[in-house]
Amino acid sequence: MRGDLMASKRAMVAVACLLASGLGARADERTFAFTAVDFPGAVFTTAWGINGQGEVVGSYRDVAGRLHGFVLSGETFRSIDFPGSVTTDARGISPAGDVVGSYRRAGEPTLNAHGYLLTRQGEFLPADFPGHLNTILQRIAPDGTIVGCHHDTDLMGTMHGIVITGENTTALDMPASMHNGSTPDLSMIVGLYTEMETGRGRGYLLWSGDFLPFDVPGSTFTAGWDINPRGDVVGVYRDAAGRFHGFVVDTSRQGAASDWVFTSVDYPGAAATRAFGINAGGDVVGSYADATGRTHGFLASRTGRHNQ
Repeated sequence: MRGDLMASKRAMVAVACLLASGLGARADERTFAFTAVDFPGAVFTTAWGINGQGEVVGSYRDVAGRLHGFVLSGETFRSIDFPGSVTTDARGISPAGDVVGSYRRAGEPTLNAHGYLLTRQGEFLPADFPGHLNTILQRIAPDGTIVGCHHDTDLMGTMHGIVITGENTTALDMPASMHNGSTPDLSMIVGLYTEMETGRGRGYLLWSGDFLPFDVPGSTFTAGWDINPRGDVVGVYRDAAGRFHGFVVDTSRQGAASDWVFTSVDYPGAAATRAFGINAGGDVVGSYADATGRTHGFLASRTGRHNQ
C-alpha cells in the first residue's frame, strides 16, 4: 500500500490517537501509524473494510462522478463494478479475499441498493435478502456468512439488520437498524440504529442475542461499524461541537457498555475522521476529510499490539 500510487498523500508517521474530552484509553490501544489511501485519479476515496492479510476494500468516485468499489492488495488497486450497474461499492472482504458490497442499476432512485458477492476467482453473484426491495451488504465472515441490512421504501422504519448464511436468513426486529460487522462465530454483532422516539443515532452490540445500545460519552451521535474476533469495535461519533471522530473500544474486558473505555481515532490534521473497519490484528480503516473538505481513505496500522 505504501507505494508511488499514494505518494502525495502518504503519512507514515506514528502518532498517539487524539483523545476527545471525557474519553480514556489503555496504553496498548493508543498508537497507530496512519497512511492515506487514495485510488489513483479519484476525487474522493473511502476505505470500508480490511482483512487479516491487510487487503483493503472501499469506494471511490471518478472525475465523471461515478461511484466504484475497489480492492487494494499490497500496492495494487483493482476497481470493482457489478456488471450493468451505474454505481458499485465494496464494504467487506473475507480472509480468503471474497468481497461483498452493493450496486444500483440504471434508472433506479438513489435509495435503491442490491447486494453482491465477488468471489476471489472474479465471479459476481447477486446476494439479496428475499422478500425486500433493497439490500446493503457490509461484511463477510470466514465461513461466508454475510451481515448488512434490508430496506424497502426508506432507511428508517423499513430498514433492519440482517444475517445471511447460505439459504438461511434472519432479520433484527429493531427498525432503522443495520448490522455492520460480526465476530466469526456470530456471538457478537455490531451495528447502528436510529432511536425512533428521539431521532438519535446510536450504536448497538448484539451479544449472544442480547441487544446492548451504546454511545460514546459526551457524543450526540454514535455508530458501530465493525468488530474483530477479540471484540474490538470501531465506529464513528459526533462530539458536542459537531465534529466527527472515529473510535475504537475493547468490549471483551468489560460487561456493561457504560464501563467501556473509548479511544478516539483521528487522522493527523483532519477536519473529520470516520473509522469503518478493523481486522484481527487491530488495524483500522476509514475515511477523513482534509482542510479543503476532500475525502480520503486511511489505514491506521497498530504499532503496539495486544498480547494474544
